[in-house]
Amino acid sequence: MSETGTGDAAEAAVDAAAAAAAAAAAAAAAAAGNWRRAGFAGAAVGVVAAGAAAGVALERLTVGRGIRRKARLALDAAGPYGALRGTPGKALADDGTALYYEVDEVDPEAAAPRRRRLFGRKTPAPMTVVFCHGYCLSQDSWHFQRAALRGLVRTVHWDQRSHGRSARGTSQAGSGGRPVTIDQLGRDLKAVIDAAAPEGPLVLVGHSMGGMTMMALAAHHPELVRERVVGAAFVGTSSGRLGEVSYGLPVAGVNAVRRVLPGVLRALGSQAELVERGRRATADLFAGLIKRYSFSSKDVDPAVARFAERMIESTPIDVVAEFYPAFAEHDKGEALDVFQELPVLVLAGDKDLVTPSTHSEAIGDVLRGAELVIVPDAGHLVMLEHPEAVTDRLADLLVRVGAVPAAATVGRYGSTAQPGG
Repeated sequence: MSETGTGDAAEAAVDAAAAAAAAAAAAAAAAAGNWRRAGFAGAAVGVVAAGAAAGVALERLTVGRGIRRKARLALDAAGPYGALRGTPGKALADDGTALYYEVDEVDPEAAAPRRRRLFGRKTPAPMTVVFCHGYCLSQDSWHFQRAALRGLVRTVHWDQRSHGRSARGTSQAGSGGRPVTIDQLGRDLKAVIDAAAPEGPLVLVGHSMGGMTMMALAAHHPELVRERVVGAAFVGTSSGRLGEVSYGLPVAGVNAVRRVLPGVLRALGSQAELVERGRRATADLFAGLIKRYSFSSKDVDPAVARFAERMIESTPIDVVAEFYPAFAEHDKGEALDVFQELPVLVLAGDKDLVTPSTHSEAIGDVLRGAELVIVPDAGHLVMLEHPEAVTDRLADLLVRVGAVPAAATVGRYGSTAQPGG
């Protein structure tokens, strides 16, 4: 082995050990006061971190650091993903947080021919499709679907509070800030709808946390859903019982991690600047973790994988910490009944480790008339990994509710998993 290869191997081993040690130390610090529990949980977190780092370390034995850095820069420069922009707007949440959204209007040349209307009658408000993104992502996570539908239907893409271009959550700022709740996100969605689509029928589309946000909207504003929503799509999401998810880890280990992780995140969030430097220093480790929990296909297009990595990396650690407790408390099974009579699409990847497909099946069991689609060889970011499957089923839903003419040509995209993946 060359001298460079030996150096990278040693560096990889050090990084893996450092990740394990840092995680264990953070766990112990967060759980100070109960040394026995802290020691056990800290060790569990460390083992998980070391195991994850081991896979990355193997890659680093064969690929030099300089080559990896150049590859990331090349992918950042060449990838068109996340470049689509619409007419910007801002909505104010009930706590004053500024929520950023963009509107893509219908292109008259791409839409169906306009029907002649009777004199004096008001043109009805257009149907609007509202896209809600997931945890640690942004509105750009819908890149492929946005590109496919652009000009055919009016769409609203918005960034959840503290994500993307939206402002930091006002209720979460400062030393007295409080964690986010899914209920708060539902109220945020109501504010966006009031600002960006105050009239006309709606189709709601949500991925992961975005789907939960839709459920919270239904729980607190059922009249809005009943009066204006004509269709809904739940992609890779859950109505509750997320505390039982194993994330592909051994049961004993994940239970220990789950007990201590909120405290670890709080501790890390309080040292955000230091942690962000650490994240940059261990970029390879985080890239490996992101790929594992985002995709299932072994050979996803590197540009798409890097795009997902950039979105997740851009979420500050203190925001990660503020949102995490909301998922353990999330329970919106009853709210699904509000969608009962609507055309609904429920879609998930069959190898989703974050919100397993069984959670989508549970939603399908409640919404008996829903179309349930489980996409093979797909992980949590199914709309990026297999955009053709998601776009196809979403387009079918939009045709069924009259949002897109049946004769319209909706853009198609092949799987971003490369041949042989």
